[in-house]
Amino acid sequence: MKRLQATAISREGRDNLLLLAVLALSILPHLPRLPLWSSISTVLAIVIRARLAWRDAPLPPRWILLVCLAAGMGMTVWTFHTLFGREAGITLVCLLAGLKTLELRARRDAFVVTSLGFFLILTQFLYSQSLFIAALMLVVLMGMLTSLVLAQRPMGRPTIWSAVKIAWRSVLMGIPVMLALYVLFPRLGPLWSVPADAGPRTGLSDRIKLGHVAELAQDDSVAMRVKFIDVPPVTAKLYFRGPVLDYFDGRNWVARPRAQEPVSVDDVYQPTPVGAATRYQVTLEPSKVSTVPLLDGTLMAGPTPPLTEPRLERDGLNWTSSQTLADRTQIDAQAWLTILHGPKQGTPLLRPWLQLPAGFNPRTLAWAQALLQRPELANADPKSLSNAVLRHIRQGAYHYTMTPGEDGIDTQGRPVRDLIDHFWLDTREGFCEHYATAYVVIMRAMGIPSRVVTGYQGAEINPVDGLFVVRNSDAHAWAEFWQPGEGWVRVDPTGAVAPERIERPRQSAGNRGALQNALSSIDPAVWGRMRDYMDATNHRWNIWVLQYSRHRQMQLLKDWGMPSPNWMDLVRLCGIVIMCTSLLGIGWLWWTRPRTPRTPWRRPLMRVHRALQAAGLPPPEDSPMPAPAMTWAARIERLDAPEPLQPVKQALIDALRQLDALRYAPHQGSTRQARQLRTALIQTIQQQAQQWRAIRRRDRAN
Repeated sequence: MKRLQATAISREGRDNLLLLAVLALSILPHLPRLPLWSSISTVLAIVIRARLAWRDAPLPPRWILLVCLAAGMGMTVWTFHTLFGREAGITLVCLLAGLKTLELRARRDAFVVTSLGFFLILTQFLYSQSLFIAALMLVVLMGMLTSLVLAQRPMGRPTIWSAVKIAWRSVLMGIPVMLALYVLFPRLGPLWSVPADAGPRTGLSDRIKLGHVAELAQDDSVAMRVKFIDVPPVTAKLYFRGPVLDYFDGRNWVARPRAQEPVSVDDVYQPTPVGAATRYQVTLEPSKVSTVPLLDGTLMAGPTPPLTEPRLERDGLNWTSSQTLADRTQIDAQAWLTILHGPKQGTPLLRPWLQLPAGFNPRTLAWAQALLQRPELANADPKSLSNAVLRHIRQGAYHYTMTPGEDGIDTQGRPVRDLIDHFWLDTREGFCEHYATAYVVIMRAMGIPSRVVTGYQGAEINPVDGLFVVRNSDAHAWAEFWQPGEGWVRVDPTGAVAPERIERPRQSAGNRGALQNALSSIDPAVWGRMRDYMDATNHRWNIWVLQYSRHRQMQLLKDWGMPSPNWMDLVRLCGIVIMCTSLLGIGWLWWTRPRTPRTPWRRPLMRVHRALQAAGLPPPEDSPMPAPAMTWAARIERLDAPEPLQPVKQALIDALRQLDALRYAPHQGSTRQARQLRTALIQTIQQQAQQWRAIRRRDRAN
């Protein structure tokens, strides 16, 4: 028994442990983003405070906390060179929350820690607005509210479950108002939006070097979702065109700066569609480039109605936005899987796609010239030369790998200057970008205009909602060469070494995390079904909740019968909602107000009380309202009244005692007779009170 008593935790220790656990849960998603020193310091502070709470031990002195605070601010400045901004601010808030727990003594400190916890909930949505984070933050919110309820109930030892029920009741009462304001609160530009650097970003870029796409392919996050209105194409036809890379400096491939070329080949020779169009709708995740990766052959595209942003422009088969796609975007489009684009005959406008950097990759250039000198390829057209290069890839012991090693470093760790030579003639293993860039260099060396195209290839269908999911792991690079009489022709050198990469969707383990990889290794089928349901749920969350914009608000008001709504209509509706909610709240408070039990004697005694007070008689002290008749009799009996008031005083005392006896003593006769007697006694008291007041006035006048 003594041992149990020694280990029993106090009420204060229990409440502090609950608050610490909820605070740790609110900080947990931030830990991978924080600097290592900040993560260790924050976790260490919370663990130390939990140990002190468990043992009810004294807290560290204030000077230690001040030293830790100064050190934390100094490390923040050293890491970020500022105390402001998102990264530095969140790092400092997490550290301050951990340090604040070490001075958690009074309820005031608990309120401060709880307020920091609420703020940390908001900061999570600067990085992710996914359904998982929303659900996790709802759990944290309930924990914070529970801790707040416990802090407001300092007496006794209320159970945690009772505080949870109060917190849930508060949340449920606020849900209708929350939903109404979510639907009607005006979206006023940046005041409503999350900062542009929040959320995920696709990895496509208008500049790559060897290894960039391979790194992107390790990312299993969603890049976009596609819904086909018509019959969807086969996987081998699913090429989503991104930035086209034209210039090569020996190490990097960059896109053509259109502003420097007022007239380009794509401006002069517009694409010509062949066959029927394929209609589809694409939902793009936020991107860091203005290039819009749409299905190759897309000639018509625009924001999904009623949206009007972003404004899209087409340059040949490439689509760009007027601004970086910082928000999730829905686009309706039409594509032709068979399309002719580019000049049919030679033109000086093709010269940029023949350029190669001088002095780089001499062995590959020599190999290309040797291929061109073969008798069977004499006077061969570009398509025949392309087939010869692809045939060499298929028969030349090349290998496709997602881990080609560090480009620019040979097996002895020495830097490599000629990257294409190193891949094409030495290692012979690489990712899609290795094959696409080497192919383009070889074709240009043989005098054939060629260019590298980046984007995504393939998709996996989600059986839950029927959408095609394109992940960053589907990032791909292919090539285009110019064929007289046809124009630009797409060719995928990766298909020559790894046709399975093109013909069916690739499942990448990627950056799923330890738990997801463990589930996938235990039962891939179960993990696949779970991921399908999570993807479908997240998509609905993104469309219905995160993409609820001003345009959708206005469309909703039109559906409600407003012909031309504006933001003032939303303000008025919000005002009506707030007013109605306030009135309902006032009515609820009035209905649930504490009530004094009412008896049949309350009103008669109130008449007596008012009559005696009007006569100038002092009310009894420390007595309820109205005071009992016997209390009034005792009060009047103690009064020192002059001789003219003695008969009135005695008459009042007698009438009050009779009234009290009538209330508590059993009476004879009917209830009606008792009421008549009560009325008569009250009238007698009122008359005597009036007489008392008249005598007092006469005495004061004399």
